[in-house]
Amino acid sequence: MSSITNSSIDETEINTSCGLKPDAATGDNDNTEENKEFDGNADAIDQSESVQTLSSNDRKRKLDENAIEPVKIPKIETNITQTDKRSKNEQSTENSICESEVNADELGQSSETVQCSSSERLHKSQDDDELTKTPKYDAEPDTAVSDVPSDLCSVRSDRNVKIDDGKITDNSAVVAGHYNAIEEKGLSYRSQSRIFFMRNFNNWIKSMLINEYLRKVRQFATHGTPLRVMDMCCGKGGDLLKWKKANISHLICADIADVSVKQCENRYKEIVSQSGNDRGFTPVFTAEFITADCAKVRLREKYKDPSLQLDLVSCQFALHYSFESLPQAMCMLQNASESLKPGGYFIATLPDANDLVYQWRKADGNKFGNNIYNVEFCCNKDDIPLFGAKYNFHLEGVVDCPEFLVHLPLLKKLALKLGLEFVSFERFDEFYERHQQEGKSLLGKMQALETYPPYHEAPLLGQNPQDYQDALQYMQDSTGHRKIGTLSLPEWEAISLYGVVAFKKMKTSWNAEGKPEYSKL
Repeated sequence: MSSITNSSIDETEINTSCGLKPDAATGDNDNTEENKEFDGNADAIDQSESVQTLSSNDRKRKLDENAIEPVKIPKIETNITQTDKRSKNEQSTENSICESEVNADELGQSSETVQCSSSERLHKSQDDDELTKTPKYDAEPDTAVSDVPSDLCSVRSDRNVKIDDGKITDNSAVVAGHYNAIEEKGLSYRSQSRIFFMRNFNNWIKSMLINEYLRKVRQFATHGTPLRVMDMCCGKGGDLLKWKKANISHLICADIADVSVKQCENRYKEIVSQSGNDRGFTPVFTAEFITADCAKVRLREKYKDPSLQLDLVSCQFALHYSFESLPQAMCMLQNASESLKPGGYFIATLPDANDLVYQWRKADGNKFGNNIYNVEFCCNKDDIPLFGAKYNFHLEGVVDCPEFLVHLPLLKKLALKLGLEFVSFERFDEFYERHQQEGKSLLGKMQALETYPPYHEAPLLGQNPQDYQDALQYMQDSTGHRKIGTLSLPEWEAISLYGVVAFKKMKTSWNAEGKPEYSKL
């Protein structure tokens, strides 16, 4: 068996991404009662005859399902990375992005240096190379992480961008402190939030993503085989009920914030204690809880059973924190990969790199956004490092927390080195389009859409009528729908920055040197 030694990096022009906060805009709701009402696996919820909506004044009303259409997506100017969908502002960015280079030898692949122009980076389609194996890679984490060159983050300029270990520690502490400080707030409080529906829509995305890949796992598993999952960067346990409804057998919850992990454990205990009162009682999955920095600590050593093999690893709205440095990113990905069974999946939600950088390039300075969110970059537009490209993300009603950009083609290459074969990346709007019919009932149950026009002249969450112009136009052009479900334009602009990504664990074999080699199943 020979390993790949001449696989160069495609699309290595710096084009990185950012992210929302798991306990804030991501749908990682921090109240068990809310999750009881809204969370769920799409297969576990029957198609309902009604769809409920909840406005800012707490109204609840059953609607005729035939009278309400799922989300009408507003027209949003975005950068779609397909050659036949070029943005109208493309020419203004053609020459604005400096060329960057990555020495592929530093990734253990080839000595060839790959370059990509700004137009190629912004509009090149995804890497379609058929890769059957990854290069040999040392599986021992202590050497695997430390042996990766730290200067991979350098870009072509008058200087090299170096990662300061002290700053890494400080930012990790900031992230942990941010999530530890988030207060428990109930449904009544959150229903008044300007981003109430956006939170719930993101939660719907997570439900559908989890459901899709657990289905894939079950397709090839013997009936009755226990399903084991790790929720990496679990926060306060906003997905616990998703795992319960998915009927998994065992869950590992890991997070950097000790307060969040404790709250997650308490919520799990509440679910266990209350499950005995459910009709058709089924045992709740067993669980273990780990407080650790998933980008610095080998999680497997903290498992109750280090030999445990997992069917699925989920990392929701948190992967971007690890891209502060190459060693951190590799550690995070190794934690996702090393316990996965061959054929198991690693799924994550993260921002779309192309769109974030595109919006940044259009802005006059380093800041862009709308009336519910803004992003401010802390680096030079013309000199963006692969790692440590920090920005501040602010969402209405959410405490700011520094985050880091993720370059998707680089993520794919790093994952491949650890035996994770790229499966797909879809923007949230694309993922919605593919799942809207299957998840129509769940959209209503999770209150993921705002009813338009509202009932009895109740106020919309977006106060500007222009925020609903596309929904209004859709109503005028269509017949047979008295009400539709939608989100305001500012919410769609924020949501459209994000995407879902999935990787599949490859078959592992060991060479004479005791190092793993990977091949497709």
